[in-house]
Amino acid sequence: MFRMFETLRSTPDGMTLAEVSAELGTPKSSTLRLLRVLTQAEYLIHAPPRYTLGPAIFRFAAGLMAVREFPTLIRPCMQRLQEMTQETIYVAVLDTDEKAAKYLDVLESPQPIRYSVQAGTSRPLYCSSAGRLLLAYQSKAWIDGYLETTKLRPITAKTLVSVRELRQELKRIRYEGLATSFGEAVPGAAGIAAPIFDRDGTLKAALMVGGPEDRMTLRMKDYVPALVAAADDASSLLGHKPTVRRKA
Repeated sequence: MFRMFETLRSTPDGMTLAEVSAELGTPKSSTLRLLRVLTQAEYLIHAPPRYTLGPAIFRFAAGLMAVREFPTLIRPCMQRLQEMTQETIYVAVLDTDEKAAKYLDVLESPQPIRYSVQAGTSRPLYCSSAGRLLLAYQSKAWIDGYLETTKLRPITAKTLVSVRELRQELKRIRYEGLATSFGEAVPGAAGIAAPIFDRDGTLKAALMVGGPEDRMTLRMKDYVPALVAAADDASSLLGHKPTVRRKA
């Protein structure tokens, strides 16, 4: 399939079934089946008798580039947020395969006592602040499926394990645009997360401030507006134009 895309990329005017089959060295019958599937999914356009690349493949390519460039693009927002809070700042995205929050980029706090985590680390959706925020912005069907297949284990003594209460918390997060977790995912650690939106208004990632639970509790009033402003700045860099002012 990718050989076909590469072949068509180098032929802007498109190719016929016979030409694609000859170029790939595959039988016409199997080549035609693949061409039909890709055309139906808009990865190809069929203007008989020629096939050309379709809009879906360009959206796919743009998505890959956005993932690659995303952390670099918003890093200045993370740096400014760290200067204001002096805590660990990180960006998390939804790992749909593992159904977890995965830390994409991390700026560690300069303070001697800090929350430390490496990029690539995953956290459960139901008990971490970034995870809850990412979960809250999924479709109702996705959330229902997650809650039906995920056992809410008590990772710490503070972990919320009630499905009913978690659903209420997800509604609050979606309404307020802010998620918190105090000692629920990691004992003694706390985090607050706000959404970063993509150009089309869909959730791109969660921006989070993390630190020792006692310090985060004392400085919540200072951290929240700084976090919300940084998340809004990051969303703006992605081309998002909010229509309603977020409540925070």
